[in-house]
Amino acid sequence: MDIANEKILENPINQFMSWHADAAEAGVHEPDAAVVSSVDDDGYPSSRFILVRKIDDEGFLFFTNYNSDKATSFSRTPKVSLTFGWFLLHRQVRILGEIEKATIEESDDYFKSRPRGHQLGAWASPQSQIIDNRDVLVSKYEEISRQFENKEVPRPENWGGYRVRPSLIEFWQGQPDRLHDRFRFRKVENKWKAHRLAP
Repeated sequence: MDIANEKILENPINQFMSWHADAAEAGVHEPDAAVVSSVDDDGYPSSRFILVRKIDDEGFLFFTNYNSDKATSFSRTPKVSLTFGWFLLHRQVRILGEIEKATIEESDDYFKSRPRGHQLGAWASPQSQIIDNRDVLVSKYEEISRQFENKEVPRPENWGGYRVRPSLIEFWQGQPDRLHDRFRFRKVENKWKAHRLAP
């Protein structure tokens, strides 16, 4: 199949990686940024930006606080959407899939790779909880800094990764005549099937 004059790859993960590389090369700011959407306690859709840190055949991996509002929603309804928007290239990728926690090893390895300040921040911030003022955060950060002074900062148990295992990936390429190109890949019996969609 062709999208405009470009060959569409049979594996949508490979196609995603190709577009992701194009976005990075074109200078798109934060090409790893995606909107992850879930459902809150009242059944409302809830969306926020995250940074995807690893992409492979297993899915899309990102990291967060396991006590956050989004983590609570993931536990209750482990089905989410991811949306990447590379507007400089007039491209969007929409992904649906089930979400699960990453392995302890994956979370540990990524935490060790983070700047020390980010590691300390993971300990200091009670994400999504109500606090009186910013001074509460600063004071906690300073306390944690003293606690781990001259020591390796371990990963908090309430911080780690999530993997979105895609069941649907849709590619959208904008065209000047508004006859945009859309291709949807759906996983059926562990195989990807692709169809062109009307814009």
